[in-house]
Amino acid sequence: MSPVRVLIVDDDPLVRAGLSMILSGGTDVQVVGQAADGGEVPAAVAAHQPDVVLMDIRMPGVDGLTATERLRRRPEAPQVLVLTTFDADEYVLRALRVGASGFLLKDTPPGQIKDAVLRVAQGEATLSPSVTRQLIAHVAADPRPARDQADELLDRLSVREKEVAVLVAQGKSNAEISTELYMSVATVKAHVSRVLTKLDLNNRVQVALLVHDAGLA
Repeated sequence: MSPVRVLIVDDDPLVRAGLSMILSGGTDVQVVGQAADGGEVPAAVAAHQPDVVLMDIRMPGVDGLTATERLRRRPEAPQVLVLTTFDADEYVLRALRVGASGFLLKDTPPGQIKDAVLRVAQGEATLSPSVTRQLIAHVAADPRPARDQADELLDRLSVREKEVAVLVAQGKSNAEISTELYMSVATVKAHVSRVLTKLDLNNRVQVALLVHDAGLA
C-alpha cells in the first residue's frame, strides 16, 4: 500500500521538525509538506495532495479551526487531525463540528500520534481520552432542543443505518461493527457512507456527536 501522505501545519518550526521525525520513522507515513499558518493550507494542499493534515489551532494569521472549516468545505478534502496544547471545550467542539476527524493533545505519546494519523487516513475517528470526557460532559449538559434536532435528523436513517451510527458513536471500527452486526466490512462501509450522505455530514466524528446529542450512546 502507498504511504499515508501528511501535511504538517504549525507555526513552531521545532514542533514541525519533531512531528516530521516522529511520522517519518517508517514506510507507512510520508510527510509531504509543511505550513506555518492556516492561510498557507489551501496552496500547500493543492501542491502536495496530502491524505491527512495535522493541524495546530493557535497560529498568528489564520487559526487552525478556521483553516479546517475552509478546507473541509472543499470537494475531496483531506482528513484533518487537530494536534494542539489547548483542550478548551470551545476548541474541541468547534474543531469536531467543522469537520476534523480527530483531536489530540501534544503530550500524546509519539506512537499514538502516528497511529492516529493512520486511523484518520482510513476514515476512523480518534480522540484523546480527556477530549472524550469533555464530549460526554457536553452531552450531559445539552439542552432539550439539541436532542430534538438530533432525533429529527436520525429519523432519516433506516433501522440498520441507525444501528451502524450508534456503533460509530461508540468508537467502533468498521471491523468491530462488522463482527457485532454480522455483516461484511464492505457492507459496513456502504452503510457508513449512506449515513454521512443522509445526514449531510463529512466524517464519523460528526456522526458520533449527533448520536450523542440524541442520547443514543
